[in-house]
This record gives sequence, C-alpha cells and structure tokens, in this order.
Amino acid sequence: MKGGDTAMAMVEREQELALLEALLASAVMGRGRVALVGGAVATGKSTLLHTFAEQAIELGALAVTATGSPLERDVPLGVLRQLVEDAPLVPQERERALSLIEEGARAGAGVDERRPVDAQLVHALCGVLLDLSERCPLVLVVDDVHHADRESLLCLAYLARRVRLAQIVAIFGHADQAWHTDSYFQTELLRQPHCRRVRLTRLSRAGVAAMLAARLGGEAAERLADEMYAHSGGNPLLVTALADDYEESARTAPEPPAGVVVGEQYGQTVLSCLSRGEARVARAARGLAVLGEPRSLDLLLGVPAAEVNKDLHALGAAGLTALGTFRHEAARQAILGAMDAGERAELHRRAAELSYGVGASPAVVARHLLEAGRVDAPWGIEILEEAARSALRAGQVDSAVGYLRLAWRACADDTQRAKIMTMLVRAEWRINPAAPASRLAELAEAVHRGSLRGGDAVVLVRALLWHGRVDDARDVLEQVLESGGTADQETRAELVVARLCLRAAHPPFLTALGQMTKEEGPGGIVSVSVSRRLESALALAEVLTRGPREEYVDAVERILEDSRLDEMSLDTVENSLLTLTYAGRAERAAPLCDMFAAEASARQAPSRRARLAAIRAEIAIRQGDMPAAERHARAALQIIPMSGWGVAVGGPLGSLILALTTMGRYDEVREHLDAPVPEVMFQTRYGLHYLHARGRHSLATGYPALALADFRRCGDLMTEWNLDTPGLIPWRADAAEACLHLGRVEEARELVRGQLDGDVPDDPRGRGVALRLLAATLDPGDRPALLRQATGCLQAAGDRYELARALADLVETYDALGEYRRARTIATWAQAVAAECGVEPPASSLRPAQQQSHSGPHGSSRTGSRAGSGGGPEHGATATAVRPPAVPLGELSDAERRVASLAAAGCTNREIAAKLFVTVSTVEQHLTRTYRKLGITRRSDLPLVLEFGEQAGV
Repeated sequence: MKGGDTAMAMVEREQELALLEALLASAVMGRGRVALVGGAVATGKSTLLHTFAEQAIELGALAVTATGSPLERDVPLGVLRQLVEDAPLVPQERERALSLIEEGARAGAGVDERRPVDAQLVHALCGVLLDLSERCPLVLVVDDVHHADRESLLCLAYLARRVRLAQIVAIFGHADQAWHTDSYFQTELLRQPHCRRVRLTRLSRAGVAAMLAARLGGEAAERLADEMYAHSGGNPLLVTALADDYEESARTAPEPPAGVVVGEQYGQTVLSCLSRGEARVARAARGLAVLGEPRSLDLLLGVPAAEVNKDLHALGAAGLTALGTFRHEAARQAILGAMDAGERAELHRRAAELSYGVGASPAVVARHLLEAGRVDAPWGIEILEEAARSALRAGQVDSAVGYLRLAWRACADDTQRAKIMTMLVRAEWRINPAAPASRLAELAEAVHRGSLRGGDAVVLVRALLWHGRVDDARDVLEQVLESGGTADQETRAELVVARLCLRAAHPPFLTALGQMTKEEGPGGIVSVSVSRRLESALALAEVLTRGPREEYVDAVERILEDSRLDEMSLDTVENSLLTLTYAGRAERAAPLCDMFAAEASARQAPSRRARLAAIRAEIAIRQGDMPAAERHARAALQIIPMSGWGVAVGGPLGSLILALTTMGRYDEVREHLDAPVPEVMFQTRYGLHYLHARGRHSLATGYPALALADFRRCGDLMTEWNLDTPGLIPWRADAAEACLHLGRVEEARELVRGQLDGDVPDDPRGRGVALRLLAATLDPGDRPALLRQATGCLQAAGDRYELARALADLVETYDALGEYRRARTIATWAQAVAAECGVEPPASSLRPAQQQSHSGPHGSSRTGSRAGSGGGPEHGATATAVRPPAVPLGELSDAERRVASLAAAGCTNREIAAKLFVTVSTVEQHLTRTYRKLGITRRSDLPLVLEFGEQAGV
C-alpha cells in the first residue's frame, strides 16, 4: 500500500493503531497480549490489521498472517496451516508442523463437529509458534476469524491462553454479528485478562471529508463530503468506491462533475460488503431489495422477526442502509442485478402476495407481479389492470404497457382478454402508433367472436383507419351496429364522438356510420370527459364545414385551459388546437400547444409529443414562421417514423414540404416527395395537406400546370366532403396563382371571386390571400386599394409570410405606377417581414411566369432585387438603405390625420369629403395645414405611416 493510500485508509484509526502498537511493545517485554478487533463489515478492520503487521515488521518483529474464508470453513486446520506456511520456520520444523496438520485434518474429516480435537495435537501445533516467539517477537494476525474452521479456532484459543508469558501479540479481526456456531471463541478470549477488545466504527462526516481531501483535494472534499457521507454512511470502502466513480466520471467528462457520481464501483462495493458478511445477512439484503422496505421482511424470508431485526441492524451498522432502506437506489439495483433469476422471481411472487394481503396499492403489487413474471391468482389480473390505469394517468406509459402485457398473457377469459388488449393498444399507441399494429387483427377477430364489443370496438375502428385498413374498419363497425352494441350508453357516446372525428379526418368513411338517431345524440352523454371530447370534435367539424365561429373558438379555449394529457384527453386537446388553427387563431393556439407538448414530454408519451409537434408545425405555417414549421415537422417525423404515422403522415410531411419550399430549399423537398405514402391517405384530411404542399412546390419550381392539378384535386375532394373552407386549405387562391403563372387571368379572377363570394366571417387570412390575388388580375391603377386591404387582413391574421407576399405585390404596383418613394419604403418593410419568416423577400405574383426563374422560393433574384429597389435602375443601389424621414405626426389633429390618411391612400379630395361627410373646402384646408406641419408640398410626400400604420416605418 502506498504512503498516500495508507494515510487515507487510516483516517480516524490512529487511536486503534496506537493501542495495537502498545500491545506489541508489551509483548516485546515478554508480556504477551491478545486483541479482538471487531466492527461492522467493511469498516476497515483488514486495513488496520495489514497496516499494523507492516509496522511490526519495521519494528523488528515477525508478522505471521492468515485469513478466514467461508469457502474453507469446513477444511480442518485450514487457518492454522496458513499461519505455519507463513511462519519463517526451519525445514525440519515446517515439515513436522505440516505433518501434524495433515494428521489432524485426517482425524477431523467427517467426524461429529462436537467431538473434541486431540489435545496432544493442539499442544504440539501451538508449541511450534511458541518456540518461534523465543527467537523473535511474534505478531500473529488472523483476519475474518469468524470464518475460521472449528479445529483452527480450538488451537488459537489454546494458544491465546498461553501467550501471557511469551513474546507474542495475537490479533484477531472479526465482523460483528457474523460469528459462526463456534461463538465460544470470542467468549474464551474475552475471559483472558491479557485480552483487549478494539471496536471500529464507521467514519464521521469529518472522517469522510479527510479521506476525500487526501484523494480529491480540499475543495472537492468540502463540496462533496455531505453527499458522500449520506450515500456511504461512513463506510470506508463505499467512500473509496464513490471517489473512484467520481474520478472515472471526471476523466471522461469535459468538466469535473458538480456532485457525487454513483456508478459501477459503488454497486460492486455494496456486493463486496455483503459477501464479506454472513450469508443470512446477505439474504436479508436481497429480501429488502425486493420489498423496498423492512415491513413484512420476516414473512417474505420465512425467518423469525428477531433474526431479521439482527440482520437489518448489521446492514445499518455497515452503512448500507439507513432507517431500514438502502442509502442509495444504486445499492438496491446492484443487489437485484446480482441475484439468481429464480430466487428473485420467487421473492417477488411472495412479495406480491404479501403486499396484496396487507392492502398495498395496486402499483406496488403490480410491480412485484411484473418482476415475478407470472400471475397465480385471479386477483392478480385485476390488480394489473388497475395499476395500468393509474400508471397511464401518471404518465408512466412503459410501466402500464408492462402490466397489461403480463395481464393479457395470464388471462384465460376471451372477453376480458380482448378488453385488456384494447387497453394495451391504447397504451402502446402513446409510445408509437406502429407498435400495436400487429394486435389489431386479433382485436378485429375478437369483435367477430363477440369478445370485444361496445366502445372498445369503436376505438378499434379508429385505430384501423389510422393504419389505412379501411375494409377491416368497416367490417368491425358493421359488427358493432348489427350486434346491437349501441344499446349501452358508452357505445353510443363513442359513436357520436367517432362520427364527428371521422367527419373531420376520414369523411368518405362517414357513410358507414349511417344517420345519428335521436337516442344516439349528445343528450345521452353525461361523462365530463366524453362531453369535452364531443364538444371539441363538434367545434372542429363545424369550423371545417362552416368556417370560423367565435362561440366554438371560445368553447375550445375553455376546454384547453381545463384539460390535461391524462389517459383519454388527447383527442380533446388535438381537436381543440386544430379548431383554433383552422379558425385563424394561430396566435392563440401556439402557446397552448407548446404547453401540452411540454406536458407530453414530461409524461414520457412520444406519440403524443409527435402528434402535438405536427399540429405545432401547422400553426407555424399559418403564422408564416417557416423555420419553426420545419423544426416541429421534423421533430414529429423523428419521434414517430413515417411508417408509424399511417394515413396521418400527410400532416407533418405536408408541413415540412411546405416550409422547405417556402424557404427555397427545393433539393431537400424532393427527398420527401420521393418517400412513399399510403394511397388511402388521399381519402383523408391529411391527404389534402400533402396535395396542397406538393402543389406549392410544383408552383415554386416552375410547373404551374402540375400545381393546378393538385390544387383542383384538393378542391374537388373538399367540395365532395363538404370541408370547403379556406381556413383548412385556400385551394381557390392557390389555383388562381397557378392560373396567373399560366397566363389564364380570367380563370384566376373567377377562382378568387369564388373564394371571396364564399367568404366566411372571422377569416382575415383567407380574405387577405384572396384580395392579394384578385389585385393581380387587375390593372396597376386598380391594385393599391385591394392590396392595402390585403395587408390589413394579413396583419390582423398574423401570417407574416403572406403579408410579405402582399407587400411585394404592393412594391411592384407602386413601381409600375412610378411612385418610387412608396415602393422603396414598402420594400424595406417587406424585407424585414420576410426576414422574420426565415425566407428571402418573396417575388411578386403580378409578373408573368416567364419572368420568374428558379433561383428563389417563388421567382428570380431579379424579382427580389426589384422588390427592394422600388423601380428603375436609378433606384436600385440605395433601396435597402432608404428609410422614411422622421415626421412630427403627433402635431396633427385627429381630423387632419384622418384626411391625410385617406389622401396617402390615393383618395381624391372629393372622395375624402364623401367618406368623412365634410365639404371639399374643409378637406383642402386640412391638407394645407397638414403640409405646413409636416414640411411637405404635395400629396405624394405624405408619409406612408399614415396609410399603413407604424410597421411601414420599419
């Protein structure tokens, strides 16, 4: 042992070492001594004995050592043989002593352990060591003497009685409460007047700090001492193990760990401590690791409570436990991991019975059943189901899946088995919708057998549709309706909710449900959870079929404020968020979606995280935040692979394609367009999103005819399904833009007017997009008013990308009209808005398609440059640097500002007078005063802030 290691190992052991040195000094004077060094397992007895033996050699004594072992306890005279072999005897003495040991071993083998050992043999063997002490002071050290064989103990006891007048000091190390049946040895030694007892205790907090200071340095020692003391209980071996784990982590990490590291060394040392003690103490530790608490440990192990209490005391004395539980979970896991699989399963089985018998919670009982891997009693299946429901409510999805799988394997009743599998499908769905796909066929078969009925069968229908198995879903639904399953209230409620959800997601399948009867209506639903699901599904269906309605928006907001991601509420959350999104309330949906996504992450629900990320991508698209849309769509497709999304893949995939297209990253888009998608997806709402995104990509890359085909197909499906609202997809506006690229202006105008004629209230985004494209079909002089209305609508809607496109068109219009100052100012604004979206300034939709190349998202770099120049070449060099001059608008009266705003918007004096119900003379007077206050001389110099608000001054 190195000097530094010795100093560290001997912390708080100085007094004990000094006592042993004093005994040696006495022995050198011919007054032999005996010491019994005891203490809990792993409190440093072996280190103390080893250190003392080394010092004895340095002082001129002979040190002869031996160590007891439980593996050699049945080897007669095994420990004494170690002492003889370690002693510096002359050949004749060694040969004689070993011969005596062989004789004694043969005599003791296989005889009754109560039979006394031959006295002459004992006398002769001890005489060898006594003779040796006459030549030189002798130090006899026997560690773990409690593991010594019976014959060796008899010889050592004989020797201990005779060292009083010899130059011998005999040191025996033993673990407290670890004596074998021959406990008389300890009693015999302590009766001797020349015997001293030395007790080692665990280290104090200061002792732990001192050990760490010698190993890790003073700063780390002071920072880690409290936590290391708590985890080790002052056990020197455990402190050393924690220091090893800390250093190992520090070697592999870029920076030293901030706290204690409990790693592999700690667990291995716990096992080492147990192996050094008695087998029954180790068995108590295994039982405690299984139960997790000391209560009922005696019943689990089948031993008297008094013995269990002694064993628990031994574990506490060794620093492994505190207040009856392990000091760190790593200790418990290490013990469980090292257990024999059969013993572990049997202990967990018995622990489950005990826990159930004392009324423990279903979660506690279920954990034991899961570890046991079997269920022997009928109550076990019910316990596992209840524990699974609780685990799902707490967000412990993996645990719930484990409970349900075990319950399903153990259940013999077909009906109950089918219900358990339905629960299992729902739980696995939270992790990955693809995971339970293999179970759907068995559930469908259970419906045909009549084992699965009612609401569970309706849930199965929706799962089958998710994976595109339309025919199977139709068969299951027919079975439910034909079997009279709608008689119970739960099934009726599920059918009502399913009808509304299918209305929004799988419209062609809706006819399979038939007509809703009065008895199946919402009036029969009394559950709060089902009522919220119904209300949110109804709101989404209404918004998709009739457009935004404030009453539905308010209703779903109230639902979202009260909902949590518990077992059954994701449909509620999803439908409510989509209602807000398609109703044009993206700014209200975004923070709510982020809140639920954070909760899904905390609850270990990957599937829910992915579905919420897909919704968040849709929200970001409608806010014009393309980088965020890409980020959320990619997250959705990474959490759940494309194969797991089923027909719903069109949602996140469409958002990703649309975002990348808008940002001009066409090469990346092709990779995603080449990915195979299920054909049945195009019979769902998710297929509409995919078609729309593919059309936008075709349009941006110069294939307007292909784009128009996708937009038309979108429109045909939406019309057929009665989902024709621009809040979902503004297909008419997109088709009109494609027509403009093809030079079919009249057709474009008709499409846009069709969207405006069907305009729904509370949809500023759809109206703004339509007005922008309608302006593109008109002469330049007729465009500004429409484009100003479009920018106002899009500002109100919060769609920054569409606002940037409207501003680009306005720049082009003012450019064409020769109003270069306005063009320059608005170009600066457009560039700022585009930068917020993460895109280049969009190209104008007013120019013929042949003037647009593929170098930008929707046109050439020339278009972007021109949008920033505001006109002819003489303006291009300074376009982005021009800022409108600061003007003292605060000096204008309200009447002057109203007149000036209309004048800045291009209205004549007569038009202003008519709008404000004043005379033309009054308008002229207001304008004259306004020119004077602003220091300008003509109408075209009026600041654009008057027309567009503060954002025009960006």
